[in-house]
Amino acid sequence: MDFRTSYAAFATEADPPLTVAGKLMTPVEGPPGPAVLICHGSDGVDARGAFHAEALNAAGFATFEIDMWAARGTERGALARPRSVPETLPDAFAALAFMARQPEIDAGRLGILGFSWGGVVALLTATRRWRETLGAHAPPVHGHAAMYPVCWAYETVPGLSLAELTGAPVLIQAGDADAYDDPDGLDQLLARLPPASRAMIRGITHKGAGHGFDRDAPARTIVDPFAHKGRGGPVLMAFHPEAAAAAREANVAFFRAALGRASGDQV
Repeated sequence: MDFRTSYAAFATEADPPLTVAGKLMTPVEGPPGPAVLICHGSDGVDARGAFHAEALNAAGFATFEIDMWAARGTERGALARPRSVPETLPDAFAALAFMARQPEIDAGRLGILGFSWGGVVALLTATRRWRETLGAHAPPVHGHAAMYPVCWAYETVPGLSLAELTGAPVLIQAGDADAYDDPDGLDQLLARLPPASRAMIRGITHKGAGHGFDRDAPARTIVDPFAHKGRGGPVLMAFHPEAAAAAREANVAFFRAALGRASGDQV
């Protein structure tokens, strides 16, 4: 299936209002189909978005990867990002509304995928609180996939709660060598949640994988105050080819189940 690459910008209701831009990949032919919004991590747009977008496009899904940092004029990295993830939720909700207006996209088959900071965005857009307060005018999201979204923080940090979800399915993937969390951090998160929330979430922990394990780039160490369960400190980000491939496959399978197969999806 052939895809068209477009670069588009849209207005958000952030405080103050912003114009956010992104890379839109849409099928050249066929009926309107499902689409996935991609939200970057603290380091900004990098290899991760393309790594997963390529697989989603190959499966027939449109993708829209947005740049939340450029709109704010911030530098890349943990120390330059906004103070809290909810500040960037208007970006995601406005992006979803923009996607719903595109003729190649079926507004009733939208999903969201995010990495680290963007993973938190993907999870908070699945909660009733943030949907009602910041996303009331956005189209429904039918699948939320989060890569290593700092599992220790939920039900701990104010504003980060998964206790009341919208009802859309959620996929969380993490690594047991992630310096933000304990090796069983994802299991601990699921155990803290009420049964109704746990029923909506599928969790996958990849052995030997650290934070950013799907970032196909040279290894680097970052420093983040949220690392080591909020104590702060260094975090090694290193590509783990086996975990990355498994995670990418799991994301495609998740969106196929949540959004339905796309035109041209042969697998």
